[in-house]
Amino acid sequence: MSNRLRYRAESAELMDDFTIGGEELHEALRQLRLLNRIFAASAPTLYGIKQLWEKANKPSRLSVLDVGAGSGDVNRRLLRWADEQNIELAITLVDVTEEACEEARLFFQKEPRVQVKQGDLFTLPKDSADIVTATQLLHHFPDEELPDAVASMLGAARLGIVINDIHRHWLAWSAVWLTTRMISSNRYILNDGPLSVAKGFRTEDWKRLGEKLGLSGINCQWRPLFRYSVIIEKQKERTTDGLE
Repeated sequence: MSNRLRYRAESAELMDDFTIGGEELHEALRQLRLLNRIFAASAPTLYGIKQLWEKANKPSRLSVLDVGAGSGDVNRRLLRWADEQNIELAITLVDVTEEACEEARLFFQKEPRVQVKQGDLFTLPKDSADIVTATQLLHHFPDEELPDAVASMLGAARLGIVINDIHRHWLAWSAVWLTTRMISSNRYILNDGPLSVAKGFRTEDWKRLGEKLGLSGINCQWRPLFRYSVIIEKQKERTTDGLE
């Protein structure tokens, strides 16, 4: 298994086929919320946001744009943190599918700080939010599309971006394979869960991405459970590289 995971898998996930969708996708999105709780998916995103917030001198107001958000459930922990810190927080959830937007609206229907918009990563308006996040989104893209995806996120951010994605490791693959079969019979979950790990990243992948973007360094932190929190602070000099 470790040899099979040496390189990123290239197969497309079922969630990348927008011709399917429907109730089966709604069910998968609901079950993903359970998987996110089991594997503590919100922690690396919150960790990265804290780093950028502290570097910006802890502003009392903060806006976050979560792209490829799905149900947006990982942001519940962010809302609690904002309450603890007395931060006036505004979150915008963006996803390309109507099913995800519907699930997000239902999930946050009583939360006025969260807005939901249907949209695409590559058409984000410039300076849309202080921080742009992507949780378990970047692994959907092949290597050649990753620089453009990250550049689009940077263009939409004022302070920086936080990428939360999966560590490609046989232990993570085994844990996800087993857990998905314990909790679900949904084909999205059974297929895409283990495949998402096989499409995940290792530290050298992030280093190569930083080189392609012309960044002097990417702040790549390994976080439990088999996650990476990748933090890229917005720098003025990047205007000469066409990233702002």
